Parts: sequence; C-alpha cells; structure tokens
Amino acid sequence: MTPTMRILLVEDDSSFATIIQELLSQQYYLVDLAYDGEMGWRLAEAFEYDLILLDLMLPKLDGLNFCKQRRQKDDRTPILLITGEHTSTTKVAGLDAGADDYLVKPFDLEELLARIRALLRRGHDALNPVIEWGLLQLDPSNCQVSYGEKCLKLTAKEYALLELFLRYPQRIFSQAALLDHLWSYDEPPSENAVRTHIKSLRQKLKKAGANEVIETIYGLGYRLKERVTQPLNVQSSPSISNAKKTEALNLNKIWQKQKHKYFNRISIIEDAIQSLKTHNFTLEIQQKALREAHTLVGSLGAFGFKEASEISREIEQLLKVDINQNNINFNNLSTLIETIKQQLNYRSQQACAPISPQSPSRSLAFVKAAQLLIVDDDQGLAEVLVTEAIARGISACASYSLQQARQKLQQNSPDVVLLDLSFPESTESGFELLAELASQTPPIPVIVFTAKESFADRVKVARLGGRGFLQKPISPAEVIETVSNVLQKSQCNVGKLLIVDDNLEILDWLRTVLEPWGLELILLDNPQQFWNILEASNPDLLMLGIHLPGVSGAELCQVVRNDPKWNDLPVLMLSSDRDSEIVQQVFMAGADDYIQKPIVEPELIARVFNRLERSQLRRKIAAQCYPRVFKT
Repeated sequence: MTPTMRILLVEDDSSFATIIQELLSQQYYLVDLAYDGEMGWRLAEAFEYDLILLDLMLPKLDGLNFCKQRRQKDDRTPILLITGEHTSTTKVAGLDAGADDYLVKPFDLEELLARIRALLRRGHDALNPVIEWGLLQLDPSNCQVSYGEKCLKLTAKEYALLELFLRYPQRIFSQAALLDHLWSYDEPPSENAVRTHIKSLRQKLKKAGANEVIETIYGLGYRLKERVTQPLNVQSSPSISNAKKTEALNLNKIWQKQKHKYFNRISIIEDAIQSLKTHNFTLEIQQKALREAHTLVGSLGAFGFKEASEISREIEQLLKVDINQNNINFNNLSTLIETIKQQLNYRSQQACAPISPQSPSRSLAFVKAAQLLIVDDDQGLAEVLVTEAIARGISACASYSLQQARQKLQQNSPDVVLLDLSFPESTESGFELLAELASQTPPIPVIVFTAKESFADRVKVARLGGRGFLQKPISPAEVIETVSNVLQKSQCNVGKLLIVDDNLEILDWLRTVLEPWGLELILLDNPQQFWNILEASNPDLLMLGIHLPGVSGAELCQVVRNDPKWNDLPVLMLSSDRDSEIVQQVFMAGADDYIQKPIVEPELIARVFNRLERSQLRRKIAAQCYPRVFKT
C-alpha cells in the first residue's frame, strides 16, 4: 500500500463530486471518481483503496447494495456513506449493509475531513506519525513539511513524492513506478510529469536549505540521498488552521462553472409542478422531479446555500405524493421554487460582475487578434454572440446559412468556428461543413453549438475532429468562454522544433509535412554543430535520428538529459530499427517517444503536438509557481 492515502469517491452529482475531490486533493489524498455504482464497483475491484466515500442514491448500483456486495467479498475497506436521506431508518439500513459511518447532506466540509481522518486512523495506526531526514520533517497527521523552522508549501504530488522517498529511503523508484504509485487511473500520466514534479520539489527543498535530498540514478530512477547525520533540535511546527485547509477551495469559482446545471434541475421541477396543475403528472415525471430535488438538497448545501438546501428538502417531501390524489398546494411549491432561484441569482450577481468591453477578462487577453466565425440560422442568437465576443476582445462575424459560411471561409480563414448542426431550410446539416473544415491542413477548430441532445451526434462530432460540443440553451458568456479555451489551446500548439538527421530526404519530407501546421523548423544534418544550434535556437522539442555520423542519437539525447537547462526538453527519436535492444537504449537515454520509419504522417503530427502541449503546460505551471524566474 502506498503511503499516500487513496480514496474512491462514488457520487453521481458531478458538481458536488468536484467540490469533494478538490477538497480532498488539497489535503494530499489521491482521489478516484466514479459517477455511478457500477463504475465504482469496477474501480474497487481493480485498485486497493484506503477509504470509499459512497453516495446512497446512485444509478446502476445503489449505495446499499454496493456496501453489501463489498462486505460479501470480504472487502474490509472503510466505507463512509454520504447522502441527503436523514431518516433513522435509512441510517440503520446503511450501517447494517456494512458502512462504517454515515454523513447527511448538507454537511460541514471540516466535519467530512474529520470523519475521514478518524476512519483512516483505524487502519493506519502503525504508521510513524513524524518522518525525519536530518532537519527535514514530514508530519502525516497534518500533511505538514518543514525544514528547521521553515514550513514548505508543497503541492499534493510533491508531498506524495517526498513522503514516498522518506518512507522507503533505500529504494530506487523508476519513473514508471512513481506513476503507478502516485497518479490516479484517470489522470493522463507521462514520464515528463514525473520529472517536472521532481524538479519543482528539489527547488522548494533547496530554497528552504535542504540541498541534495533526492538524487538521480541515471538509467534507473530516483531515490533519497544518503545523508550525513546532523543534530536534530526542532520544535513541533504549527498546525495548519481550519481556514487555511480550505482557503484554496474556491467554491464561488466552481459555482460559476456549474450553476447552470442547478438552474436546469430547478426547471425540471417547475415543469413537474405545471404537469401537476394540468393533471398530466405521471410516475416518470414524478421520479425525475424527485431525483432533481434530492440532488439539490445535498449539492446546494455544499456550495453554501444552506437555506436553499432545506427548501429543496421540503420540496422533495411535497413531491412524494400519491399521483392519483389532488391535494397539492401549488402556490406553496411555486413560492419555494422562486425563493431558491432568488438566492442562487443573488450569489451569482455578487460573485460575477459583468465584463465591460474596455476591460476584457485576463483569460482572454491572448485572443485579441483571434477571429471567430459563427454559423447559425438563428440570427438573433448569432448577433448576441458576436456582441459578446467583441466585448471580450475577439473579432467575430456571423453567417446564417452554410452557403454564406463557405463564402466567408473562401475569403478569410478564421481561427475558430462556432457551428450549429441544424439548418431546417437546407438539405444538408452542419456535419458536412464540419467534415470539410476538419480535412483542411491544418484543420480549423470547430465548436458545435446545438439544441439537439444526442449521444450519437456527440460521437460523430468527436470522430470528425470537433473541439467542443455545447448544448443549447447556454449563456453567451459561457459560449465565448469555451471559444476562448479552444483558441488558447490552438494558439499554444505552435512551437519550434530542432530536427537532427543526416538523411536530407527525410529532412525535406519533414519540412513538407510539419511546416503547414505553423511549426518553426530548424533542420540540421551535421550533428557536430548540435550543441551550438541547440543553445542558439532554444527549441520546444527535439527530434533526433538514431544513426548519425560520429555520434548516435541516443548519445545526443543523453547529453541533453545531463544538462540541467535541457533535461526537461521533449525528445523524439526517429529510426527504422525495430530491434528491442536499440529501443531500450533509446528510452534508457531519456527519450520521450520513439517513431519508426517509414513515418506515418498523421501519427507523427499527433505525437509532435502531444509532446508540445505537455511541454507548454509544464512551462505554464512553472511560470505560475516561479514568476520571477520566468519574468521577461
């Protein structure tokens, strides 16, 4: 079992699950998330968890049967039930099913953390409460790391890495082993990610005065450096206050992102009330409204809407009626719904001031010159979106038919297209234009914007290379925010490549394939000039042939990895060799990827952009953590 506590969270309300997952991540727990009981069951079968947080009302497999079946399999993992049901009968049923504890929504987040710590202590009392390495101390009871009297502020992954090295001081951990230990199943891991976190951890330790704590064993991995014994005279570091434990959890930010879902839930309940009034109330409508009301009980409380949560509970009880009877107080239900909407709208207005055209948001500063084409036959909606985009610093225009859109595309190529799928007055749909845009080199990013809810359409959009799928109705601000995110990713794709290969035909072919994608290429056929060109060009990615005159590509890769300035530079190796021994040498030298000749063009492009995106994301994170280092 890894020293970092691993928790399985099974919760069908994605917004509420996001709150809990972020809270637990801030406390250095590793969290896997499942949105239904069956998915939770598969994860519980596949991984070993220290604790399971389980909602009671789940699709596919409910919490009670989940508990019973885990206990029948002799799984002793502690289970904490979290639910909006607060009757004693339900509590007894949950505990009898095998749950170790029970928490009723809405609950205080600090109480949840306290209950989790209590359950985890039962199975981990044998762990040493404080781990020491000279003046370096790690206290698992409060996730505090200090060196002397200095407290280190580590990210969750940095803390987990340090704890792993301290608990197993003699062991060498390969990058693959660290990924298996410390990354959850749904995270997109890469060995570059390990190197980035190791580098950041080393910098923070060094800044505190703890030099050379972690050493690199080239070709094998990392381990805790054998220390010279030092006298230890350290006072207990102060505990982290409750306020600091949760200050990084920005509930308002999450609420702004998720609030539309809750207004949609309220609309479903309003429709059910209208059905009651017109005597069209069916069992299906009743069950759907009850599900939405039940979700509101727990989730609104988690966002801080305590009164709205209690009102939702009252609505839930009022909806639990015999549908054949007509004894509903419609005015009361309508009043309760309006009260909830007023409270939610007030919070939204307080937390999110309107953005003026003169003050575009920081997140959109990078897209001032970006061009957006909106293709939608709803002229009023398209005009609103154009106005919103211009106010946020994006140049935008609209076409109200597919024919108009094609004419504008011939005149000018936009940076992104917002495309409706439905055009009733046309014999074709938006899918045809999406396919045309996806076939261009490079393809124009397309965000689909449609009122039709269809999983088959979502799959088709994904297959055609769509970059987003937005469901109407949605606010113009949210639409343009999605546009800005797609633009940011697209503009980050450009990069500089240094390619070293003595085959001039290969270099010419690579130029033909890669330059149309906006990449800046530096082609080198003489490896003896490699280091000078590397230093002068400062590339974002390095592509090396294996067999070069005077030096091998693997040796050049090792030279790069040995230098602190370049040891994080992504390296792709090109070779026609299929010998497993050569491939092993390439990766032992520190290469990130291996591409076999003859090169398949789409595969090459995908691999290049994948590495560039990961590298740019790492630099962005590093720049945020160390702004002085990256200040120009």
